[in-house]
Amino acid sequence: RIMKFRVYLRALEPEDYLITYEWRKDEEIQNMVGGSKFFVSKEKERQWVLNTIQDQNRMVLGICLKENDQLIGTVNIQDIDWVNRSAHVPILIGNKSYWGGGYATEARMLALKFAFYERGIHRIWALVLEDNIPSLKLHERMGYVKEGILHDSVYKNGRFQNQVYMGLLKEDFDKVYQTYCEKYGND
Repeated sequence: RIMKFRVYLRALEPEDYLITYEWRKDEEIQNMVGGSKFFVSKEKERQWVLNTIQDQNRMVLGICLKENDQLIGTVNIQDIDWVNRSAHVPILIGNKSYWGGGYATEARMLALKFAFYERGIHRIWALVLEDNIPSLKLHERMGYVKEGILHDSVYKNGRFQNQVYMGLLKEDFDKVYQTYCEKYGND
């Protein structure tokens, strides 16, 4: 079956920093991600995008709407271990108008399909803030399994927070992808 996705993935373009810079300034967005809060200048963000485009060890892809090519988020395929064929695939929907509408699910589905079927990855792992219930639910819907808790592993907003360590094997993704296609696909 062919999926009718509302989003597609593309390589980052140099001018994308103007959009990603705005996302980095948004405190609500920064509170949802695992990294520490830091301040970024437009120039530092521009350099990050340019360096990312050249980085051979990871892929940072833009998540765009099919209807108008608008960049609404990013998804990374990073921390690739080619010997053990594992990787980390974090995702960010930076345009909050698209939170809760299934866009992250579609983008993650596309990224996981690419990592497993085009890059030969066998296992994807994730670290999710324990308080980020929407992200935990998304990962579980995608077939991820909770493998452990990293206690007090991130210092954010003046306190230490736990992260949930989750894993997804290709064979488990295959089942989720097939079910997703049957539910949302069309011929």
